[in-house]
This record gives sequence, structure tokens and C-alpha cells, in this order.
Amino acid sequence: MTTAGSVGKPAGKAAPVRKTAVEPPAGESPTALVRRARRINRELAEVYPYAHPELDFENSFQLLVATVLSAQTTDLRVNQTTPALFAKYPTPEDLAAANPEEVEEILRPCGFFRAKTRSVIGLSKALAEDFGGEVPGRLEDLVKLPGVGRKTAFVVLGNAFGRPGITVDTHFQRLVRRWQWTAETDPDKIEAAVGALFPKSDWTDLSHHVIWHGRRICHARKPACGACPIAPLCPAYGEGETDPEKAKKLLKYEKGGFPGQRLKPPQSYLDAGGRPAPPLGAA
Repeated sequence: MTTAGSVGKPAGKAAPVRKTAVEPPAGESPTALVRRARRINRELAEVYPYAHPELDFENSFQLLVATVLSAQTTDLRVNQTTPALFAKYPTPEDLAAANPEEVEEILRPCGFFRAKTRSVIGLSKALAEDFGGEVPGRLEDLVKLPGVGRKTAFVVLGNAFGRPGITVDTHFQRLVRRWQWTAETDPDKIEAAVGALFPKSDWTDLSHHVIWHGRRICHARKPACGACPIAPLCPAYGEGETDPEKAKKLLKYEKGGFPGQRLKPPQSYLDAGGRPAPPLGAA
């Protein structure tokens, strides 16, 4: 099991720090790109064998609402907020009939609480009126719900229904471009380009691996290149700190010895040394 202290150092002498990404391997063919991409995913699967959705949920309705709430905030803040929401409104019917002002007060810590209140009450009404109070398991139905786009739909389909999907969040977008898997910037085009590199059955776990790596090691501003287990495969190696000891100090969550984002993480995460997040208001 890889730990914060044993995250692999890049082989050989550290490359000089670069301010921009290096070019992809010279003459990399489409076949070579597929091989490199799949090898990166295999390496990340070994680093994060416990990767999972970082939103606390007990059913598809809770996951749907939590994912909508996660826009423009952290999963941690959502996880600290949803216990009070679901305790008071456990079903779509309950939330559909809720007083918006009371929901707004609960959701205030999540930011954009008025818009999010409209979304979660609106999608709850749609579930109650059009789907018998059940979350639909089809993409075309999910994206018709208020506040639900393809990213949210694929989170729900992949983690509540076991139907493969690629979740193109900000971390995913950043990393696949750093790795030169695609030059696309539009989320739908990124989804298509990356999806073509992998079997469909890999899509959901791939999303977890990439997002976890982006949150823990391959940060937006200061990637911990010197503590990155896939550095030899990364054309952007050198964008961040390459000194192994300095890079280790940049690691986050369980890789840096800190609590994670879930208040109720899976046992596999705890077994790997992960720690639960504190509840809202805890010191």
C-alpha cells in the first residue's frame, strides 16, 4: 500500500523546473498514446486502490443532491452540510415540499445557496412528479433535471447505478491536458477524446484515479512533481517542485497525513491510513 512517505520518487536525476509543460514524447503515435494513458491509469490504481466518490451518500437521491451542491465548493463542505439537509428532508417528496428559506439556511455554508436551493427543490419536484420519487438511471433523463449536467449525471450513473461514465471536473481537465492525452478544452470534447483511449468499463474508476491524483499530488498551482509516482510518464514533469523532500510537503489528504473529505469514508480508505473529515463547526 502506497503511503505519503513512500509515494515514488521519479527515476534518475531530477529534471530542471520548467514554467511550461514540455512537449509530448517525440513522434508519439495514437497507439503509443493509448498505451501510455492506460499505463498511467494502472499506476494510479496502485497508488489509490481505495479511490471512491468523495461525497457522503447512502442512496442515489443523496448522491444526486450532494453532487449538485458540490459546484463551486469543496466536497468537504458539502459533506459537512448534507447531514442536516437529509435529516430534515430524507426523500424527494420531502425536499420538494420544503420551505425554500429553511433550505437556504441549511445550504448557506455551501455558497450560492439560493441558486442551489432552487436546483435541489426543483429536481426533487421533478423526481416526485415525473419519476415516482426515484432517481432515473438514464443519462437523457438525468440531464433534464434542474441543476444537473453531464458531469453530475455521470457521477450518479457511475457510482449509484454502476454504469460507466467519465466525470470531467476541473481536476480531470487539468491533468489530462498536462499528460497530453488531449488538447481539447471543452468538457464534452475532453470526455469523448479521453473515452476513446480506454475501455468503457474503465471510465468510472479512471475518473476517480485522475481526480484523486489532482487533489492530492498534481495540484493546479504547485504540483508535487518530486513526489509523483507517474513522473516518468508525464510530459509536464518539472512544472512543479521536483525536490522529493520539498514535494512531500505539498501532498494533501491521506498522502500528506491529513483528514480526507468524507465524514463517513469507506473502510478501505480507513484501512489505508485515511482519516475521516471533521463535522461542521468542529475545531
